[in-house]
Amino acid sequence: MNNALEVSHLTKDYGSFKLDDVSFTVPGGTIMGLIGENGAGKSTTIKCILNLAHRDAGEISVFGLDTIIDERAVKAQLGVVLDDSSYFNPFTPAQIDRIQKGLYPQWDSAIFQHYLDKFSLPERKLIKDFSKGMRMKLALAAAFAIHPTLLLLDEATSGLDPVVRDEILDEFLDFIQDETHSILISSHITSDLEKVADYVTYLHKGKVALTGAKDELLDTYGKLVCSRSDLEGVDPSLLGGRRMGQFGCEALVKDRHAFTRCYPGLTVEPASLEDIMIFTVKGDAQ
Repeated sequence: MNNALEVSHLTKDYGSFKLDDVSFTVPGGTIMGLIGENGAGKSTTIKCILNLAHRDAGEISVFGLDTIIDERAVKAQLGVVLDDSSYFNPFTPAQIDRIQKGLYPQWDSAIFQHYLDKFSLPERKLIKDFSKGMRMKLALAAAFAIHPTLLLLDEATSGLDPVVRDEILDEFLDFIQDETHSILISSHITSDLEKVADYVTYLHKGKVALTGAKDELLDTYGKLVCSRSDLEGVDPSLLGGRRMGQFGCEALVKDRHAFTRCYPGLTVEPASLEDIMIFTVKGDAQ
């Protein structure tokens, strides 16, 4: 299957922050979750894909097309939803339909209306009076209406209540069902990505800390729960960070199956994406 997105050795240096040699691939028909702490480089990566930020090095392609050389053809295939959808604010959804129809030859008013109805969005109400959840649903309706093959979503579920988030995640899963559509979604809500993502790329301080199939990562990593004395007896090279408490200790295990063979008497629980993030940061700080 063709790759929907390929990011290779992407570098962007702002001086105070550097996106450093970032590489990952989004296979066609899949959802890639881009995770990381605030300021890790998730939004910068998406801006570079959209050419909203000039990259200092690296190559980016969408379905085999270079995002700079073939920018017009690439952007014709992209649906984009950013965290701040305030650019819609002066208008109503009905006005957005007329405006977008003039901007995008492939704009589909019927699809847009379908999602307005599905999301219960009033056509004549000013968007500035919408809740954040309503604005996000509107942005998704507009993205779907241009018939994209790749969705780029930057914190698309941030600040939304669990019911709205779950509704939107279902739409993402429906979008990729025909296996010709793909999604790159950046988020710090790792539980959302555990529900829908096929692959995960974790950015930490501008670098790729890990990337791979989500299920394989969750199967490989583990969380060790033990006493301080037990932790002191563990080979530190097997761990990716630790947290010391008053009554016990926790640590991220890089390969829980190999660890269990070496230390069968210690308890290793499955690790979540959030565990992997938290302990990687703590390990980096040690």
